[in-house]
Amino acid sequence: GIPALTAEVESTSLVLDTPAARLITRGEERPLLLEQVEDLATSAALVVDMFHHSVRRQDTVVSLGTRPVLFALARILAQAWPADVSREALITAAFQARHLDESHRARLRVEIGRLRAKLRPLADVTATKQGFALTPRKTRQVLVLARPVEEKHATILALLSDGEPWSSSALALALGTSARTVQRALDELTRSNKVQSFGQGRARRWMTPPIPGFPTALLLPSPLLKT
Repeated sequence: GIPALTAEVESTSLVLDTPAARLITRGEERPLLLEQVEDLATSAALVVDMFHHSVRRQDTVVSLGTRPVLFALARILAQAWPADVSREALITAAFQARHLDESHRARLRVEIGRLRAKLRPLADVTATKQGFALTPRKTRQVLVLARPVEEKHATILALLSDGEPWSSSALALALGTSARTVQRALDELTRSNKVQSFGQGRARRWMTPPIPGFPTALLLPSPLLKT
């Protein structure tokens, strides 16, 4: 019968019943609840995990957190599976290149070779007439676990979506980045009216109302938070 506690329970229940991720496979996508995300930890499928920038199948995990180009290539190939992806599409998406030339094609060959070596325990990257395709090992299913909302500062919005006030230093600590980087992102989000602040100096805090369909990444099951 305590109104404040009842409101808190209802708010938490709403977050837990809100899609925590998107599952992309064979060109289609659907939302996943937290318990469904947890089920993927024991799935025999090859999972490209966009939350932790890794490719895994059950207990075998290949981390690509420090190799953004390789992860971008892996994601594009996984989303297209079982079809292939043209070289032009891979270059444009992974290298952010506007005008393609032979140097880009040469770089793509190098990066595909590196990706093939990284993914050897889980999959192969085979050349096709137009480009490349992902061929999983010991499974016939490839899944992409994506964030429910994708935008430039999605991780900051995810943390702020719990409705609690955050300092910029706390956000930087949680994200493993510099306070200056976080502050620039907060300034940009403020200009677009996606976050608001109160207080001055070190007492300044940032917050935003909960975003429908976007619960905090900290609510993910603990086994999936391992790096």
